[in-house]
This record gives sequence, C-alpha cells and structure tokens, in this order.
Amino acid sequence: MLPLLLFYASLVNNVRDLISAHEFSMAEQQVRAAKAQSGATPEIAVAMSWLARGALDAKTYDKADSLAAETRKMSDGLLMGRKLDADNYLPAAVGASIEVHGQVMAARGERGEAILWLREQAKVFAGTSIVERIRKNINLLNLEGKPAPALEESEWLGAKPPSLASLHGRPVLLFFWAHWCGDCKGEVAILANVEREFAPRGLAVIAPTRLYGYVAGGEDAPPAVEKVYIEQVRQRFYSALPAMTAPVSAANFQLYGASTTPTLVLVDSLGIVRMYHPGALSEAELTARVRTLMKK
Repeated sequence: MLPLLLFYASLVNNVRDLISAHEFSMAEQQVRAAKAQSGATPEIAVAMSWLARGALDAKTYDKADSLAAETRKMSDGLLMGRKLDADNYLPAAVGASIEVHGQVMAARGERGEAILWLREQAKVFAGTSIVERIRKNINLLNLEGKPAPALEESEWLGAKPPSLASLHGRPVLLFFWAHWCGDCKGEVAILANVEREFAPRGLAVIAPTRLYGYVAGGEDAPPAVEKVYIEQVRQRFYSALPAMTAPVSAANFQLYGASTTPTLVLVDSLGIVRMYHPGALSEAELTARVRTLMKK
C-alpha cells in the first residue's frame, strides 16, 4: 500500500485522469473512499473540486453545484486559523468551488446574480492568489462589450508600451503570458503570423506579463533578478515578435483575470473588448476573430 503522502499526490492525478476518460463514477468512488479513510484533507478537497469541474463540463449542473458546495465547506473547515495561501492545495480547491458555482448560476440564467456573487467573493479573497481566477470568471460573464480596462505601465520589457487610450482608432490584441508557460511559447508562431498579416492594417499587439517570485526550476528570486530572467525568456522564446512590448504588473493580471496563461483579449478601434479568451487559440480561430474585428 502506498504511503499516505504518495497516495494523496496520486489521488488528484487519478481523479483528473478518470474524469478525462469519462469515468466519473469511478473517480467519485476514489474520492469518497479517501475521505472515509482519512477525513477532510487539502488534497481530498482538490480532488473533490475536480469532480465538481467534471460535472460542470458534463452539464450536470445540480451535481456540479453540490460538489462545489461540498468542496467549499471542506475547505472552509480546513482554513480555520490559517491563511489560504499557506497551503499548496487549498487555493485550487477554493478557487474551483467558486468558479463552478458561478458558472452554474450563469448556466441557470442567473447571470446578474452570478456576477454579484463573484464580486463578493473577490472582496472576501482580496490579497490572495485566487483573485485573478475569480476576476477571470467575472470577465467571462461581463467583459465583452465593455470598455477595456487601462493597463498599468510603470514597468515594462522591450519598447515602452503605449496606453490603450492612445491606441483608440486601432484594434489591439492583448496577450497575457508567463515566463514559465509552455502554452504561451506555443502561441508565438501564431501571434507572429497574425501580427504579420494585420499590423500593416493597424493591429497593435501588447503582451502583459508579471512577476511570480521565482525563476527557472522554481528557484525563489527577488523582483530585480526575476525581471532579468523574464527578459532572457522573452528574447529567447519570443524572438519572432521583436516589437513585442510587455508591461510588467500583477495588477494587470488581476484586472483582466489572467489566471490562465495565455489569455487573449481583442479590443476594437473604439476601445471596446470584443473577445476575452483564457487559454490558447489556434491560428485559424485567432485569425478569424481578428479578421472579423478588422471588417467592422
């Protein structure tokens, strides 16, 4: 029998794999068995949150909401007397429980109520690592069709970034990326092709990033050291985007809810958000969205 620590580490991965294979009942059985054996633990809370996400993806909304509530109740109990970010697992569990409940509300036609509730949760968890994730869910429901929030630009890499206000009259593509993000690097060739086609027609590309407190291998690093490292990453992996300007600010990531990297945001020539997309996009998808925007 695996030692308990190894068992818990493997539990989350097993649950994720089973959900991906559409073996939801088996995944739930494993989580229930682990909880019966050991009671509530942060690792089991994360595994439970993956069940909630799996049920949401399957559009079994009552089940998803029930599992999200169970995850939140378990996590709240584990958080008594401790800070959320003091644990490696609980931010993921709490963040997922909030995300699932908000999306279930929206799927039931309670979009306005979902936005209000998510905003309340953003206040509850202000100053923690899950604020970006909560803001992402607010933006998924509310940002498209609204003016693009101004970017904080006091620090940057590459050329000094223009303000969004100064770019009125031109469409803008925002590309939120992280130095550790493989999917971001995978988007470079796509962005380069999009920029090559549409920059002559006015498209501006701005690539916000932020500090995470570490460099290669997860080694802790002060801001000055990490910023140098990010510039090295930018020059090595983003050379196909030589004009890429990168404001460096955690505030931008919180405002745009860029907990998923990359996050792609299209802003029209009037400064209105027309696409908000956490995650990578194929070249065909992104080109089509930009082309549609350019026609308007």
